[in-house]
Amino acid sequence: MTPYGQAMRRMPVRFYLIATLFILFDIEVVFLYPWAIVFRQLAWFGLIEMMVFLLILIVGYVYVWKKGALEWD
Repeated sequence: MTPYGQAMRRMPVRFYLIATLFILFDIEVVFLYPWAIVFRQLAWFGLIEMMVFLLILIVGYVYVWKKGALEWD
């Protein structure tokens, strides 16, 4: 199909994948801020809960890295 008018350059699908992963991991990191504010009130339960959350975050990051989703080529 020939473009009509001013055609924009096509964006690679890889760009959208990396942008989506960035947003997902960025939102997860935003959850660390409220935890840091109430850290002393949560005591051990809050610490264990956040360590589990960070472990899931790290496992997800390693999975994405090993699958090659962060590579641009």
